[in-house]
Amino acid sequence: MRKLTLQVQISIDGYIAPTKNTGHWLVWGWGPEWTWDEALRTRFNNLHTSIDTVLLSKNMAEEGFINHWATVSSNPDDPQYPFAKSITDAAKVVFTKTIKKSAWPNTTLAKGDLATEVNKLKNTPGKDLIVYGGASFVSALIQANLIDEFLLFVNPVTLGEGLPIFHERRDLRLVSSQGYACGVTVMHYAAK
Repeated sequence: MRKLTLQVQISIDGYIAPTKNTGHWLVWGWGPEWTWDEALRTRFNNLHTSIDTVLLSKNMAEEGFINHWATVSSNPDDPQYPFAKSITDAAKVVFTKTIKKSAWPNTTLAKGDLATEVNKLKNTPGKDLIVYGGASFVSALIQANLIDEFLLFVNPVTLGEGLPIFHERRDLRLVSSQGYACGVTVMHYAAK
């Protein structure tokens, strides 16, 4: 069975986004102002070596995730190129109830029950799966016990309030943790 990993940037106090405009809080937010140190960039760029399918929420897809990485992957000199290329090359599955037809290359739409669709993907041959999405989508995956591993990129900031992804107690097993010079700590957990 294929494994589903969640990779998400999160604040120290457990939010993946603020509920009000508090300014830029991520050490890196997709743009050229990438202030991660080289070791973290390398780790991030290598995330997709063991995956071949990316799961996305409708909102993440519509906000430009796919188009952004396609643009970056057209420039081999960009420091984000390895990751961008892996996103562009990977199969992408967008979970939606409203989009009628995929507007993105190498992308299919999943319109059925979330658990059924994810378990179907987990049980097909191939490399592992990774998910990127907003709080509602990610929370639904967590509550349905569909996430096998969590890669939490903890940014050195507290938001005080925001959008959480964990809404109840969940026991996890620490796989590894590593701090980086830019202040981000990557916490890698497995579901128990």
